[in-house]
Amino acid sequence: MALSTLSPPPLPSLAAQSSAAGTSSSSLPKLLHSIAAVSFPANPHNHCLSTTIAATPPPAAQHKWRTQVSFFTSFLGNNKTKNAEAIKEELLEAIAPLDRGAEATPEDQQKIDQIARKLEAVSPTKEPLKSDLLNGKWELIYTTSQSILQTQRPKFLRSTRNFQAINVDTLRAQNMESWPFFNQVTANLTPLNAKKVAVQFDVFKIGGFIPIKAPGRARGELEITYLDEELRISRGDKGNLFILTMLDPSYRVPT
Repeated sequence: MALSTLSPPPLPSLAAQSSAAGTSSSSLPKLLHSIAAVSFPANPHNHCLSTTIAATPPPAAQHKWRTQVSFFTSFLGNNKTKNAEAIKEELLEAIAPLDRGAEATPEDQQKIDQIARKLEAVSPTKEPLKSDLLNGKWELIYTTSQSILQTQRPKFLRSTRNFQAINVDTLRAQNMESWPFFNQVTANLTPLNAKKVAVQFDVFKIGGFIPIKAPGRARGELEITYLDEELRISRGDKGNLFILTMLDPSYRVPT
């Protein structure tokens, strides 16, 4: 039933209330105060069938409520950070004995992938390509890419360490090998969204010195799925997983 079809009941006269309840003249101010505390909807066409009661909490109560809400949201944020740190520790412990992935069994790879996905779900950086945390030289500590791990070679002919540098301001990247060959390659990056880039390699350097122009087909995509000041997780367009730790945030990729 619409509120406009109802009208508030008439208030009894002060004299009648006083007479019926034996109220003395000294009680009239209290009675007036209690009547004034009740108000009816100002809009008779309002379809909310309720009586409006003045219920604004005092300033102290409002401050207490805001403090409780602030504490609750802060608690959630701190809990999320602690959870991420615990998952990072679990991930690093699982990676440690796997020689950057070269010694990983299919079961190991599945386990690492599952832990990585848990960490990706709590990434503190939602738009990595807009973050300065991405800048610098990173060391690869785990990958599923056989071309990087070079598992088809004898172990003494495999690179002992691999690095990747990214500069988001110039949209440049660089992959580097260490001993025994020190090969390098640079690339231009084209953002596809706030997390993913298209990668177009431009120049290979054999031994770090002899430049060779990269063919046009030397391209791919890379998505940054987790990023903080210490750790980065990326996934390639061929399904490979890359986990890296920050080595030098000041490093600049050659232009």
